[in-house]
Amino acid sequence: MVMCSLVFVLFLVGSFILYFLSLSFLYSNLEVLLEYELLSFNSMSIEVALIFDWASLMFTSFVFLISSLIIVYSSEYMESDKHLNRFIYLMVLFVLSMMVVILSSNLVFILLGWDGLGLVSYALVIYYQNSKSYNAGMLTALSNRVGDASILVGIAFMMELGSWSYASILEGQNNSWGVLYFLSLFIVLAAMTKSAQIPFSAWLPAAMAAPTPVSSLVHSSTLVTAGVYLLFRFSSLLAQPAGEGFVYFSLLTMFMAGLGANLEFDLKKIIALSTLSQLGMMMVIFFLGEKDLAFFHLLMHALFKALLFMCAGVIIHSVGGHQDIRYMGGLVQPFPITCACFCVSSFSLCGLPFLSGFYSKDLVAEAVSMTSGSWVIYLLFFISIGLTVSYSVRLLVYVFGGQFSSLNLEAASEAGSGSMLKSMMFLAFLAILGGSGAVWVGFPTPYFIVLPDSMKMMVLFMVLVGVGVGYEISGFKISWTSGSLKYYYISMFVSGMWNLPTLSTSSLSSLSLSLGKYYLKGVDYGWTEYYGSKGLMSLIKFCILFFQSVVQNHMKLCLFLVWGSFVSMVLLALI
Repeated sequence: MVMCSLVFVLFLVGSFILYFLSLSFLYSNLEVLLEYELLSFNSMSIEVALIFDWASLMFTSFVFLISSLIIVYSSEYMESDKHLNRFIYLMVLFVLSMMVVILSSNLVFILLGWDGLGLVSYALVIYYQNSKSYNAGMLTALSNRVGDASILVGIAFMMELGSWSYASILEGQNNSWGVLYFLSLFIVLAAMTKSAQIPFSAWLPAAMAAPTPVSSLVHSSTLVTAGVYLLFRFSSLLAQPAGEGFVYFSLLTMFMAGLGANLEFDLKKIIALSTLSQLGMMMVIFFLGEKDLAFFHLLMHALFKALLFMCAGVIIHSVGGHQDIRYMGGLVQPFPITCACFCVSSFSLCGLPFLSGFYSKDLVAEAVSMTSGSWVIYLLFFISIGLTVSYSVRLLVYVFGGQFSSLNLEAASEAGSGSMLKSMMFLAFLAILGGSGAVWVGFPTPYFIVLPDSMKMMVLFMVLVGVGVGYEISGFKISWTSGSLKYYYISMFVSGMWNLPTLSTSSLSSLSLSLGKYYLKGVDYGWTEYYGSKGLMSLIKFCILFFQSVVQNHMKLCLFLVWGSFVSMVLLALI
């Protein structure tokens, strides 16, 4: 508890200091770049390069703030854990790795922080040490290794340009446009793996095997947002045509996650798919050219998504560990504060005026209406907004409406959740007022978008349609009769993320497993063993037996050698 309190105070104080510092940097239009050379060889030098501007400082303050509240939340959620301090140390390492990614302007040190996120996230995903968590941890680690390899190739391209600091490289991009084009492709690939865009989406719901505080931290402000932040930093490079085709991948990710969440019954997985949908929204608006709006939605999403996971953790913690929403219902009476916080975060996710999510999502929707030149982009985007409202309403009806249907016979209550409720209420306050405060002080030039009335009201129309659809499908049951079996298979396909988990694991692992079997038989149990340990053992055994026979029969051997020598000499004399 002492460790949790110390980390909470340090993170909270650091958050407020960095927030006000970021505002002063924003209004002063100030940017500080610190570089310290570690070593140099040939024409390259390895430097510790730190960038301090309003974006890095504000994002760091949000990470510190959410992390401090999650640390307090974890002190009660994980109180039965015998190794609570080890869990807190892992969380702190996770946050520090994110700090390296945010504050570094050198791609080599960004890779160090990037790998730190991957390593610590693997340790946190497998924290409960069962087969499900092991599989999820390996899928998470291997999916993110694709992004690590992309950054390594990006480092090679930047070495061609003479520096690993993107702040200095992006200024002279007209000189070597071809190299920068390929560099931008690999940066986008790295961001898509870390932010779980199609076809790398399978690992994000699988990472729900981690404890709920870890899920709250990962899905709000750290691991999955690192890809969007990396794109924000390389935004001037991606103004080239490299990112124009990637908007469709993000749109499909947004649509797939929203559709799957409407047919999913696992509470944490629904919220994870919600995160995937919002990441797709950030990528869409970024690839359409509005990097500030993508960053603004990233900050607002961190507030209400952390709160949503914390509310889900209180419910799971209090109903015996069940995560299936079909075994919940009527929880508004035993969980009044949790229900209020859950509603605040869900309504903010839906973009209800005038919560924090409204200020970012409404601007994003209007910017898409203004900038998208394709009806496919417009249609898929607004359908995905309706799906977001739909699964949010469905989740509220399943969990808090109806009758109590839990398998646990004990009375569920939030009475013993003091620290968790306090951190949730503070975060709910930010989810209500944080958006208005950020939009007032965070943009030196206000956004003013002029659209026809029909396009202006399109967001409200899709929200109302989503409310109706979500309420209707909350009572939709799929039976095992022959008439509805095809609907069952369709729902399994949709909620299974279009078979992406199978394609990401079975289709790739079969080749590696067959190659592993071949190398095991042909190499490890084959010629390397024959000429290696087994052959050496056979040679040593033969030598031992030979010398043992010599020692045991030395008199006979001496007579045989003398007689053989005499016969040889006689034969030689006769010849």
